Amino acid sequence: MALICATSIIYSQPLNDITFRNIVPEKKMLAWDMPNERDILWQKTIWRVIDVREKMNLPFNYPVAPFFDILVNAAEAGEVTLYGAEIDDFSAPLSQEDLHKILFKKDTLPIWVDQDSMDYTLVEEGVFYEDIKRYRIKEIWYFDTKYSQLKVRILGIAPLQEIYGEDGYFRYEKPLFWLHYPTSREMLARETVFIESNEASRMTWEDLFEMRLFSSYISKEGNVRNNRLEDLYSGVDLLLESEKIKQEIFNYEHDLWEY
Repeated sequence: MALICATSIIYSQPLNDITFRNIVPEKKMLAWDMPNERDILWQKTIWRVIDVREKMNLPFNYPVAPFFDILVNAAEAGEVTLYGAEIDDFSAPLSQEDLHKILFKKDTLPIWVDQDSMDYTLVEEGVFYEDIKRYRIKEIWYFDTKYSQLKVRILGIAPLQEIYGEDGYFRYEKPLFWLHYPTSREMLARETVFIESNEASRMTWEDLFEMRLFSSYISKEGNVRNNRLEDLYSGVDLLLESEKIKQEIFNYEHDLWEY
């Protein structure tokens, strides 16, 4: 009876599960160690694109807790700071008002009062998780001589919104904002990812990114002209160049150990 009473105090509604889930709240996040500049022999900045329509990336749009809503809700609650998308160096923090202007656009719609007269009303259209088809990832690959390892650190994540013209045709896509990943890991370590193959799995979004359990392709590498791959290539050539850069990164570590 004591257990029932104690439980009834903590949980005000029936348990929608077969047990209490405490693994994620009690799990401690592993802190990153900052590498010494002298230990960094080589590094390269890479931008990737995650398409949520790919099978491996479907958890990003899990309707109960979509990744986009997790980011926005955390920002509105003051748990994380989001940054402007104009430049990806995290130098322009967004206020709550700035974020609202990004997520909600005002538009004027005509309304027929009767057959001969028309009136106009002001409506506010929002951005929802269904509107986000892809995410951009900024990361740095580097070789740490202290551990003799090729490592990677994610720096930022940006949701991409598709922009359509008045004719309904796709024009381009733009990043809405940037999330600084290193300072947001604690928040992401509290949010679970839905694993379709095993719902008992208690994986968090921080686990997913650290273990790199997502499908992506390279869209840009650091270069003197700051060009994206799509500025230089298209179609199959774009995919081939993306794979080429990926292979060059891993070949760098391999070549260090050649005799």
